[in-house]
Amino acid sequence: MSRVVITGLGAVTPLGNDTETFLNGIFNEEIGIKPITKFDASETGITVAGQVDGFDPAQRVGKRNARKLDLFSQYAIDAADQALENAGLKAPEGSENPTTVKDPNRFGVILGNGIGGLTTIQEQVIKMHDKGPQRVSPLFVPESIPNMVAGNVSLRFGAKGVNYTIVTACASATNAIGEAFWRVQSGKADVMLTGGSEATVNEIGIAGFAALTALSTETDPKKASKPFDKNRHGFVLGEGSGILVIESLEHAQARGAHILAELVGYGSSSDAYHMTSPSPDGEGAARAIKDALQDADLQPQQISYINAHGTATGANDSGEAHAIATVFGENTVAVSSTKGMTGHLLGAAGAIEALVSVGSLVRGELPVNVGIDEPDEDTKVVNLVSAATKNQAPEYVMSANYGFGGHNAVVVFKNWHEEA
Repeated sequence: MSRVVITGLGAVTPLGNDTETFLNGIFNEEIGIKPITKFDASETGITVAGQVDGFDPAQRVGKRNARKLDLFSQYAIDAADQALENAGLKAPEGSENPTTVKDPNRFGVILGNGIGGLTTIQEQVIKMHDKGPQRVSPLFVPESIPNMVAGNVSLRFGAKGVNYTIVTACASATNAIGEAFWRVQSGKADVMLTGGSEATVNEIGIAGFAALTALSTETDPKKASKPFDKNRHGFVLGEGSGILVIESLEHAQARGAHILAELVGYGSSSDAYHMTSPSPDGEGAARAIKDALQDADLQPQQISYINAHGTATGANDSGEAHAIATVFGENTVAVSSTKGMTGHLLGAAGAIEALVSVGSLVRGELPVNVGIDEPDEDTKVVNLVSAATKNQAPEYVMSANYGFGGHNAVVVFKNWHEEA
């Protein structure tokens, strides 16, 4: 069994379109949620979102990809490009191959996505309605199907190993990271690009979640997403991508890579309870947490910090708090949700939250749970990170995400210490 390390990170997020800007925003408690400017959302009653700004597709992924690919694939390609450069695996301009990975057959891609090319779907349905079915683009299907986020990244970077997209709603990226981890750990891959991407801040995306009454109707971006707060009132839709380069320790050391952190455990389970609501007692989430601890060969008290799913919905926050208390005991391990700063990136949530988890290990501090005025009675069982308690250097960090359909996924990261 190979040890698995993280050597590269890439980000396209509501807080910035590179990893350093994104993590600086998180640890400085900046709010990436802002008034929606991509379209007029006034009829939906929703006014804010975690939208990506300043992303020029032609500049970030090239004019051809800007024309041919949906935004969710564009975000992923750009974040993957950043991650490979960060890992020292990007080939110089003009090289025959896009990366310096020696064996492309052992270089794979597993990404998470929730909804696919929703912008493309919306545009083409409108075109069909207005101009007839003959005007639908021949690229409609390959632009919109969820598997193409991994497929397009594989094509762009010449990854010829395993290549697939996991679609488990808001658990997608965490499931993807876990499956990629197991792939490297088992010796079936040397290098993997993993994480997730989502681009649903558009008319139909906002309208669909608004119809579920899942979204916050608050107009003040600083108060819109309040995970674990008594006055929380729904999540804020976000978009973007987070990509990690993971590889076997042997492969990383052989090429002299700078190692950021170690990936040590993965757990997953199903609630089998309800289409959209988690189990109220958090039983399914607790099983996924225990599964990840067992996979990492850790005891609960060894976990320093949990980056919680924390969507700011009543059902999620309560169930998740109970799950954490069940496994760790009440008010023990430090917990925060960073969705108060980014919004909820759905299938990419676990990806950017994995970046936050690695960032907390590298920086030696914890992200604050912003938006808390008064913890809800149901969530007082968890030890929420505040400005007064954030200066802690964690050793083991857990990142957890849960999705519609009862999907639960948890990964565990370890601080990297240089070895003699």
